[in-house]
Amino acid sequence: MFPLKDAEMGAFTFFASALPHDVCGSNGLPLTPNSIKILGRFQILKTITHPRLCQYVDISRGKHERLVVVAEHCERSLEDLLRERKPVRYPSYLAPEVIAQGIFKTTDHMPSEKPLPSGPKSDVWSLGIILFELCMGRKLFQSLDISERLKFLLTLDCVDDTIIVLAEEHGCLDIIKDLPENVIDLLKKCLTFHPSKRPTPDELMKDKVFSEVSPLYTPFVKPASLFSSSLRCADLTLPEDISQLCNDMNSDYLAERSIEEVYYLWCLAGGDLEKELINKEIIRSKPPICTLPNFLFEDGESFGQGRDRSSLLDDTTVTLSLCQLRNRLKDVGGEAFYPLLEDDQSNLPHSNSNNELSAAATLPLIIRERDTEYQLNRIILFDRLLKAYPYKKNQIWKEARIDIPPLMRGLTWAALLGVEGAIHDKYDAIDKDTPIPTDRQIEVDIPRCHQYDELLSSPEGHAKFRRVLKAWVVSHPDLVYWQGLDSLCAPFLYLNFNNEALAYACMSAFIPKYLYNFFLKDNSHVIQEYLTVFSQMIAFHDPELSNHLNEIGFIPDLYAIPWFLTMFTHVFPLHKIFHLWDTLLLGNSSFPFCIGVAILQQLRDRLLANGFNECILLFSDLPEIDIERCVRESINLFCWTPKSATYRQHAQPPKPTSDSSGVRSTAPYFSAECPDPPKTDLSREAISLNDLKSEVSPRISAEDLIDLCELTVTGHFKTPPKKTKSSKPKLLVVDIRNSEDFIRGHISGSINIPFSTAFTSEGELTQGPYTTVLQNFKGKVIVIMGNVAKHMAEFAAHLVKMKYPRICILDGGINKIKPTGLLTVPSPQI
Repeated sequence: MFPLKDAEMGAFTFFASALPHDVCGSNGLPLTPNSIKILGRFQILKTITHPRLCQYVDISRGKHERLVVVAEHCERSLEDLLRERKPVRYPSYLAPEVIAQGIFKTTDHMPSEKPLPSGPKSDVWSLGIILFELCMGRKLFQSLDISERLKFLLTLDCVDDTIIVLAEEHGCLDIIKDLPENVIDLLKKCLTFHPSKRPTPDELMKDKVFSEVSPLYTPFVKPASLFSSSLRCADLTLPEDISQLCNDMNSDYLAERSIEEVYYLWCLAGGDLEKELINKEIIRSKPPICTLPNFLFEDGESFGQGRDRSSLLDDTTVTLSLCQLRNRLKDVGGEAFYPLLEDDQSNLPHSNSNNELSAAATLPLIIRERDTEYQLNRIILFDRLLKAYPYKKNQIWKEARIDIPPLMRGLTWAALLGVEGAIHDKYDAIDKDTPIPTDRQIEVDIPRCHQYDELLSSPEGHAKFRRVLKAWVVSHPDLVYWQGLDSLCAPFLYLNFNNEALAYACMSAFIPKYLYNFFLKDNSHVIQEYLTVFSQMIAFHDPELSNHLNEIGFIPDLYAIPWFLTMFTHVFPLHKIFHLWDTLLLGNSSFPFCIGVAILQQLRDRLLANGFNECILLFSDLPEIDIERCVRESINLFCWTPKSATYRQHAQPPKPTSDSSGVRSTAPYFSAECPDPPKTDLSREAISLNDLKSEVSPRISAEDLIDLCELTVTGHFKTPPKKTKSSKPKLLVVDIRNSEDFIRGHISGSINIPFSTAFTSEGELTQGPYTTVLQNFKGKVIVIMGNVAKHMAEFAAHLVKMKYPRICILDGGINKIKPTGLLTVPSPQI
């Protein structure tokens, strides 16, 4: 959108026609209110941008089918040029063919063929009327009422010269005679009665009047979008008055921001559309008792109810005052509007209230999102970073870890997912019209997908759903449509409602990263492996809860499939999904496991206190989940989980890296550089699904063990050099081999608890010198290492039974460690 500059924001309101309450559509569902239909169709108007057109900004739906439209508003208009104060009477500008068409009404339950709508040639007639009024210096048809005006316009079919007849009717023949000949010719072309003979706008632009004027204006070229094949900086020029702007400390910096941003900030600063309209008496309320009918029959039919005058059309535009917003931002310095992206000193722009901004960054997310000044700084920063995408991709990741401003969420998600290239060309090339077998299922699913949201429940929203989903199905012939894909599509479509190509591109990038092969025709092996790893994650982080759920038979298969198949979009409403996915997109494919465990931990007390049937009932109507707490705990769980503990052989294969040194990246997973690690000799090996299910605790790779122990490998194995830290060990290695094997070589710092004597017949841990050490490490990562896989799994299961958290098994056992040269032999006693 263009900057606000010297324009203002205005709002006007109208009512959509109400539908009968007792009529259903062909699908048996209640009819979609006309206000929701209008709300959906309105969205396309927001995409129309031109320097000489007022920009539509927003539309909101109120009670009783009321709609309020916000648009760029200029106080000075053609009426001011004519020095008149009456409102424009629109019927005077209608083309004859539009008047002859009459009023057309249709309803969902009475399908009818629509007449041809008014088109560009009708606009040419309207332009002619406006030009005629400007030339004459007066309004037309002021002495006639509306019906007489319409009749007069229709009689123009019988005259030879429309211009002369209009001039005679309004007593301005003398003015017509003084007009230049080329202007009269232009008026005659515009006011040609028959549309078939009237020129189109393109043809009209070839008139010599415009050819003389057009060189004076630079043709408008719509800027290239963020995701396109065009060079966004090809025509980049600095403003002519850039030096003056930099030196003028009293510049109106807010006016340089887009009208969309200004309106968003206006709302955050306390702006209320309905209140503004009430203050100007555009919205007038009546006492409820005055709206009661005089007669009411048993069947509900009422009589004697006077029509509320406030429901009649009032085309007055109310100017929205920016005083409250400007006062809220009075302490924001000019430098905040032009942050330096290369400044490493602070993530937040400097201002007179920078201390307040720093404090705001530590507040809960819900408060930050409602803080006007904080959001202004975040919006400006993200706007600049996204304009430099993909070159500033790493900085976008860095800032997204703090938070993502809601206004910039759609583009930011696309950047985090790595969307690039000519996405519109790719989307347009997909056949979305030819019928396919999946069409029927898509039609059934869409009316049930997040229909509490007005935008997604509109007919326009359904049509967009249908096209995006069908495009994905058609462009992925190796995959199939599973129920839940519509829920997965919903967040992307909502954020990119006017950009289907970007919604499709985001979904196409999201699915292979987090749901690789989930949409195969036979996905049972993928789902079962995923649920088994999730079960191991529950045991790893909360053994007590894991033990209870396993005892009552409440396994993840009964509740978690919709969670992961839709990445929680089937579980939570959109506003919670936005906050959840803001963090999800920063993690790798294992982060959803942590979200699942965090949800269970919020329900922990209720789950532990209930049996199977009660748990089934609990999950049939999931209780309220604190999503901010869920995000915090997910991050904590993610940081405690060894990288290889969530290994899945059916996950997306890691992309090859440009680093050929063989050294494993030390970048944290929770960053832009958090891909799944490439496979090495020390990585985890794939095992059968049955073997995986037989193990309660997850396996970790020798590679992870080396990293967590901060050891240095000798030979051809390469790992980061050992770090020197004074902190306590991160984990404990429990070697369950017999004491003779342990003495021959073991990991430095490990303890030896032979499997054969570790537990009593009652399953309790045998008391010994290692008991205290093991107890001291309770809560930290404990790795079970041995030379028999079955023994390691059983030993880990015993500890889980004893409620030891963070228990895992070394994949490959001692044999994986032997070639690394990390085994040490104790010095002989002298």
